[in-house]
Amino acid sequence: MIHPTAIIGPGARLGTGVSVGAYTIIGAAVEVGPGSVIGPHVVIEGRVRIGRNNRISPFASIGGPPQDKKYADEDTAVEIGDGNTIREYVTINRGTIGDAQVTRVGDDNWIM
Repeated sequence: MIHPTAIIGPGARLGTGVSVGAYTIIGAAVEVGPGSVIGPHVVIEGRVRIGRNNRISPFASIGGPPQDKKYADEDTAVEIGDGNTIREYVTINRGTIGDAQVTRVGDDNWIM
């Protein structure tokens, strides 16, 4: 179910059974795998790929620009595996040039 107040960018891809909470924003370059639950007030922006069966709690922020003074608007990304729990207010920024340009989170993690 996608809450009527959620904003889903054109081109965003949501798998089967994805739930999106109230006032969540999902950008155009985002892919969310089947069975994932995205709570209210979450922001997912930039080039982000989220796997299957993840749970993302309210006010999490995923895919924002890296907090790196060397960052010069390169094409960077976030990749999140399967079965993760991302709790309230967690921030996961995109990678930087020195980190292969990708922030990667594996499978079955609990991030607080």
